[in-house]
Amino acid sequence: MAAEPALLTGRLGVVNAGVDLFADALTAQGVAVTRVDWRPPAGGDAEVSALLAHLWREEADAANREALGRLLAAQPVLVDVRPAIDVIPGMTRDTILHAGPPITWERMSGPVRGAMIGALLYERRASTAEAAERLAASGTMTLDPCHHHAAVGPMAGIITASMPVLIVENRAHGNRAYSTINEGLGRVLRYGAYAEDVIERLRWIEATLGHAVGAALRASGGIDLRALIAQALQMGDECHNRNRAASALLIKALAPHLAALDLPAAERARIFAFAGGNEHFFLNVGMAACKAATDAAHGVPHSTMVTTMARNGTDFGIRLSGLGDRWFTGPSETPVGLYFSGFSADDANPDVGDSSITETAGIGGFAMAAAPAIVQFVGGAPADALRATRLMYEITLGESDVYRLPTLDFRGTPTGIDVRLVMQTGVLPQITTGIAHRRAGIGQIGAGVVKPPMACFEAALRALAATRP
Repeated sequence: MAAEPALLTGRLGVVNAGVDLFADALTAQGVAVTRVDWRPPAGGDAEVSALLAHLWREEADAANREALGRLLAAQPVLVDVRPAIDVIPGMTRDTILHAGPPITWERMSGPVRGAMIGALLYERRASTAEAAERLAASGTMTLDPCHHHAAVGPMAGIITASMPVLIVENRAHGNRAYSTINEGLGRVLRYGAYAEDVIERLRWIEATLGHAVGAALRASGGIDLRALIAQALQMGDECHNRNRAASALLIKALAPHLAALDLPAAERARIFAFAGGNEHFFLNVGMAACKAATDAAHGVPHSTMVTTMARNGTDFGIRLSGLGDRWFTGPSETPVGLYFSGFSADDANPDVGDSSITETAGIGGFAMAAAPAIVQFVGGAPADALRATRLMYEITLGESDVYRLPTLDFRGTPTGIDVRLVMQTGVLPQITTGIAHRRAGIGQIGAGVVKPPMACFEAALRALAATRP
């Protein structure tokens, strides 16, 4: 008599895809089950699935190879600091740039309104908060996204004419990107604070710090940010919510040139104390580097690659390389994470800021595997950081050949979000972020992770499909 097949006599191992009902029943009987988080493409929506199938075409694949190639080839170099009015395209004395997609004053959240008020006080366009609010709401100022001007800003993202901005040059493609200098921690404009000490700090940055850093950068010949980010990732940063190593490396590169400047000793000491005491000193620099890279990848016809993800505290918006400057938006979600003592999710504002440009370029939340210690700040366990990065490979077109992850055997970071893959898998990009209080002036109350609304990607997919015959 033939022996029974091992399948019938051996210990069963079960893989369950999708609904957990079957897995739960087997687990209750002591059967080992591997759960696969599977869902039908486009969430099972037949219409959207048909549109998605229509977009798996060679013209899109070829366009994505071009867009991804531009993104990966970017060579961002920090070259200077200058007043925004002198360098940012389209900047005027009546312009206030903000984070995220376009938004009117009436729809702005508390932190963004507070930052607008603070910006007008800083520019001396108003003498009181009440006067500044009336001016901002009057319609006489131009309120425009940073992204429309080759710029990015963290949290509220406010940039005005007098603010000194970092200039990052993409030497592979010749384009430039801009961002403000990070203000430090505590009560700051980017979280909607506009008290006297906030305005005084901004004016010191304008009068002293910006000039000093600009002079140091010109003397240095520029700082290779691609090399700096690559090194920081191997030192425990993910270069969005954790910038300790990157900030230290930036200060190290600037220090000899700052020390050589003809400055009073007290001012030189204040500059080093400010930079050394700010763990996010690099954040705005890294954002501008990522903006310079993603802008170079923007504007490739038929490409389905995401080149912008940004939030204004009310809406989350994305843009695609192949769809020009159109925004696709949905409600901004409230981050999930850890809160400082005395605060909870009830106090939190929906997510805000242009800093998700880091994830768009393949670092930040996409590089969490490089920074397992970040979970102490955003919640979870080190294994969660590894899982998060592994999951992002499912929705990206390729991997960086420069930004590598030691904990994943030096695999390149997942890079180039494909709207088709997001809709195909149901996996949304993961973003590490700070959490702002919903009222202006209180500031950061925690940190965590957030995802875009699926509505952004579905709207972009429909727009892509409408451009195809």
